[in-house]
Amino acid sequence: MAITREHVLQALSTVPVDASGTDLVASGRLSDVVVDDAGRVMFSITIEPSEAAGMERVRQAAVTAVQGLPAVKGVFASLTADRPAGSGAASSGPGAPGRPRSAAQPKNQRIPGVQHVIAVASGKGGVGKSTTACNLALGLKALGLKVGLLDADIYGPSMPKLLDIHGKPRLLENRILEPMEAYGIKVMSIGFLVEEEAAMIWRGPMVMSAITQMLREVAWGDLDVLVVDMPPGTGDAQLTMAQATPLAGAVIVSTPQDLALIDARRGVSMFKRVEIPILGIVENMATFVCPHCGQSSHIFGHGGARDEASRLGVPFLGEVPLNMTIRELSDAGRPVVVAEPEGPHARIYKDMAQQVWIVLSGGAAARPAPRIVIE
Repeated sequence: MAITREHVLQALSTVPVDASGTDLVASGRLSDVVVDDAGRVMFSITIEPSEAAGMERVRQAAVTAVQGLPAVKGVFASLTADRPAGSGAASSGPGAPGRPRSAAQPKNQRIPGVQHVIAVASGKGGVGKSTTACNLALGLKALGLKVGLLDADIYGPSMPKLLDIHGKPRLLENRILEPMEAYGIKVMSIGFLVEEEAAMIWRGPMVMSAITQMLREVAWGDLDVLVVDMPPGTGDAQLTMAQATPLAGAVIVSTPQDLALIDARRGVSMFKRVEIPILGIVENMATFVCPHCGQSSHIFGHGGARDEASRLGVPFLGEVPLNMTIRELSDAGRPVVVAEPEGPHARIYKDMAQQVWIVLSGGAAARPAPRIVIE
């Protein structure tokens, strides 16, 4: 029997949200319920920011109720303080919450055991962000640190390929996932949970739910650093990260040409606006050296990201060349930091990791999650 939206709503109507017994569907708190062709169910529950701790129990009960339905393959549910206009499985009654001005989660929602969370981001796709995130994480591991890597690029997960990881995560107690491992780091990606060629045709709330669950419902254990490979852009995923956990900082990846730098500039501006420190800018694909004649060519220009970092007053972490070795090893699932650890390209990533760790380890007490205001 195929699962339908009506089946899900019937199950959710058995979940009470308050002492008077009002059920989740009747409460007006429920977002649009989406069921995809693979049997995955996505929805969110609208709350006031101050209700988050208490409503987590309701979210867990809702997940349990829906997970018990036949043919359900997965449930992505989140709490959100931002009600999209016109959404809701039921009409908002007099007791239903209105749209709050703040979409922030309560502060200090740290991931247990994780000391620092950093985002690797870019304003646009195709600039080598995932390769940078992967090698940066391995560079941090080479420093002797305990490192995790979260692939938050829901629409284009790359870590299963970059790290040559196959199979699915093991489900532990209380529906907590055990992360996969490769080269000594813990890894989680939506790519482990769906077919490789499956198109993720998800709206913003579904993406936010998936990222939140991969942050919060994974047994990360004790980590010095969790590196998050962000999707390109400055939208829902970035705001979810800002709300869901106190990020220690962000690394921005760009190629040198003006077109990419415009988008990198937006990325820097977005993170600054939500009070997340910029750990530095990386100039990727900076120089191509012909393997036959040895001549250097600046295919995408050169020095643009360095100049932009200086102009914006943020650190410049270094240049990564456009090199076939990096590409070939990445495609083979053997990142250059572990495949050629003493080589010149691995040294670039390790130097970046060293700079990032100096900032993280020398910083003050952890920064609380920022307050996001919807205007």
